Amino acid sequence: MVSWGRLMLASSMVLLAGCTITTSGAAPTAGAATTAGTATACAARVETGSLPDWADAGFSGDARVPHVFGAKGDIVAVLFAHPLRQVRTDGSNNKILWVARAATTSPDPTAPATLVITAALDGTDTRVTREVAGGPGPSIIDLPQAGCWRLDLRWSGHADTMDLVYAP
Repeated sequence: MVSWGRLMLASSMVLLAGCTITTSGAAPTAGAATTAGTATACAARVETGSLPDWADAGFSGDARVPHVFGAKGDIVAVLFAHPLRQVRTDGSNNKILWVARAATTSPDPTAPATLVITAALDGTDTRVTREVAGGPGPSIIDLPQAGCWRLDLRWSGHADTMDLVYAP
């Protein structure tokens, strides 16, 4: 006969096995998120572990800030405002620091350095474009509606994608 304590321990271990947070410098694997039990295409995954070595310049110690990796792992969005919001009533901004993995050469030396963000609202035809002059760096990225946004990121001949959720 199995004791109640062992049964609870085994149940807890099974539940915890499904709740993992990536804290390594590797890019996470994208997966489907759920909203009210319905699967969506949104794969926004905010990490809270340490930033990878290539993205932690300017941070001291074991920098643990909310961040999201691009699908290829070539760029990370460090979220200074989390959660991101469609409307911020507290006077703060949707500040995002974009950090690109250093590359020795650009795949296209004639490509502009500007970070061009084409954002599409999941499940709609809504698309907007935002630019960060000079390439990845500090920015304020406001989007017109709450929801899951798929971002197509292009800079200096590089490209990556990520999903970010904006709360109402």
